Amino acid sequence: MSAESAVSPGRDERDENFISAIRRGFRTWRGQRPFWAGLFTVLGGIPIAYFPYASLKLGHMTLSMATTGGAGALIIGVLLITLGFTMWFHAIVRVFAGVASILLALISIPVANLGGFGVGFLSSLIGGALALSWAPGKPVAAPADAPAKDTEPVGDVKTAALPDQWDGRGADAHETTIEGNGGRNSAG
Repeated sequence: MSAESAVSPGRDERDENFISAIRRGFRTWRGQRPFWAGLFTVLGGIPIAYFPYASLKLGHMTLSMATTGGAGALIIGVLLITLGFTMWFHAIVRVFAGVASILLALISIPVANLGGFGVGFLSSLIGGALALSWAPGKPVAAPADAPAKDTEPVGDVKTAALPDQWDGRGADAHETTIEGNGGRNSAG
């Protein structure tokens, strides 16, 4: 066997196709929801929930940030993580989740060690703002050479068909008459 020969020539190609199919699927999934908003919100909730319960050992000395607001910090952190997942899996409630994320981030400043020392606060605030500003993408437009629906060719120019217009006569319309002297109208 020489160094130039491949052990299994088809295997690398199948793996590459499988990986690129997964990447395309993830890219499609990510594009249909406020992905980055959810990611920032989840990443903001983690330090807010973690820091009040963390302890750092420096030699024989233990440094702990345990405060009386530990339970509040845990609740705020878990709610932010839940809101981040909600943005991913229920994009329809993104406005509620964004507003709730911003409010919880603001509440975390006095309750949870300055909002996870500012890291969790800023990340959650950015995630909430991204959720509020995200809008679903528009469908891809038809090619320019393909005729659009509801068009009728008129010579060389294509015009869109006009919707039915209201002629002003109906159950709630009032008749008016124009008089010859002075152009006055009288509703009657």
